[in-house]
Amino acid sequence: MPTLVGIFEQPLLVAQLAEKLRGRGFSDLEVYSPVPSHELDYAVDDRPSRVRLFTLIGGVLGCITGYALTLWMANDWQIMLGGKPFSSIPPYTIIAFELTILFGGVLTVIGLFAVGKLPRFKLDAAYSARFSAEDFGLVVRCAERDVAEIDTLMREHHATEVNLVEP
Repeated sequence: MPTLVGIFEQPLLVAQLAEKLRGRGFSDLEVYSPVPSHELDYAVDDRPSRVRLFTLIGGVLGCITGYALTLWMANDWQIMLGGKPFSSIPPYTIIAFELTILFGGVLTVIGLFAVGKLPRFKLDAAYSARFSAEDFGLVVRCAERDVAEIDTLMREHHATEVNLVEP
């Protein structure tokens, strides 16, 4: 599968081109940027991150674990204190809250690694060191028949350089 790399000087041009390419049905896009840019993030993928699902699952599991653990221990090792019930929910809420935060945080970190496909031990062949210093890069993986069209689009959007990278 051919890979085209366009090198740009301005992030707005990259964002416009990425939105145009997505509108034409090209979904395998990757952007390299020396600085964080929300415009580039939304241009490549406007869906919310799936990491938040990991956080929700971790929080729910932590809450359930906190209540289940404390209720199980209180009923398994019953200690009568002044006629109070063995399974009293309000004091266990603190433990459930703490485990909600703990599990949510741990699963968020796991989600960051899973969704971000980290760690990457080998750099992509399309990556250039210039993308960490001053230039912006747009990488498009496409079919052989679309190479000329994408090359033309990149040059129309003022790409300083367009390269074809073999996998």
